Amino acid sequence: MRFFARIQYHGGQYAGWQKQPTANSVQAEIENALSTIFREEINIMGCGRTDAGVHASKFYFHFDAAFPNPAEQINRINGFLPKDISVHGIYPVGKEAHVRFDATYRAYEYHISMVKNPFTTDLTWQVPLSGLNIDVQKLDQIANLIKDYDIFFPFCKTNHDAHTLECQIFESHWEQVGEHKMIYHIAANRFLRGMVRLIVGCSIRVATGKLSFEKIKEALDQQSRIDNAYSAPAQGLFLTEVKYPLSVGLPLT
Repeated sequence: MRFFARIQYHGGQYAGWQKQPTANSVQAEIENALSTIFREEINIMGCGRTDAGVHASKFYFHFDAAFPNPAEQINRINGFLPKDISVHGIYPVGKEAHVRFDATYRAYEYHISMVKNPFTTDLTWQVPLSGLNIDVQKLDQIANLIKDYDIFFPFCKTNHDAHTLECQIFESHWEQVGEHKMIYHIAANRFLRGMVRLIVGCSIRVATGKLSFEKIKEALDQQSRIDNAYSAPAQGLFLTEVKYPLSVGLPLT
């Protein structure tokens, strides 16, 4: 049978989601735990491939197993997993259901701290360390601009393997949280490699006077590279939501 599993993880200690030959990954830790408990080799497929240091508060993977009811083993699985990875649900789905290709909606948050905070150094980008002030109105300008486009060559890493650069943007805005924190919210049907971190990095450059709004718009209009582009650090990025059509059979959560 095929199963979807819903998990959370803190990505600080991992070289990303995907298995790698010379570094530990979230995928490798989970496959090891499942294979040990179910006493068969379990290979899993993730709904995306988060980079090193990126976190997920909601992430799905699928796997095939002969084990009759894996959901009954969630506590055991969590006992085998390291403290920065947790499983929150396992659901039987159709044999053809695919955790990556069937997803219709993905949402990310990027967390920025306006002050130095020793308790969130691995969960936020603490931008004041540069000594620059942020123009919040310019952040909003870029966020609104993003919604006007559906092709994002300027915000895709050069070593990508995407067959198309089209993304349907559902949401793009900044949220002020208290006096010292801001969160960028973005949702789309799909994302390009490094896309959110490049959008945030370039937005901060515009908001601190290092890059002009006009340069960003020109790059999007012409689908060209952005001179002086910048990718925001990984630790502020969270995958927060993944949605599937009802036909997949997941509970509404």
